[in-house]
Parts: sequence; C-alpha cells; structure tokens
Amino acid sequence: MITTQDRILIEARITNEAPNTVLAYALWFFLGFLSGHRFYLGRPVSAILQILSFFILIGFLWLLIDAFLIPGMVREKQAALRDRLTAEVMAST
Repeated sequence: MITTQDRILIEARITNEAPNTVLAYALWFFLGFLSGHRFYLGRPVSAILQILSFFILIGFLWLLIDAFLIPGMVREKQAALRDRLTAEVMAST
C-alpha cells in the first residue's frame, strides 16, 4: 500500500521531472515551425510528420490545433511518470 508520504514524494518528482506546460507553449510559439514542443513532449514521430507537412497548409493548421492539445499532452506525460513512480514504490515495499 502506498503511504501519504510516498504519494507526496511521487507528486514532488512529477513536478520536477514532468514536462512544463509553460515551456511547451514557449517552444510552440518560438519553435513551432520546427515542432519543438512535440519533441519536448516526447512525440518525435508526429513532430517529424508535422515538419514535413508544414510545407503545405495542413502543417500550419496542425500547429494551430496543437495550441489546444498541449495541456493534454503534458497531462499524459505526467500520468505516465506518475504510473512509473507508483510502480517503483509498490515494487520496493
């Protein structure tokens, strides 16, 4: 069973290790044409596809849609990290 202390430790590690939404938006704003935000959020395949499609209108629209998808992508990375850390704690107890 995971104790409250373990949960606090997991959440602290998520805060320190998980991607930051503000940084993801900064990368989207300044390096969106290079899909910097997608590389940062661990999505290299879609980042490369986005770069390749940027030369046609779809890439630009995809970039605009990403403005709304970034928070969900960050939450997914945080959830995966939370699951991994929880499994580590459960394995060590």
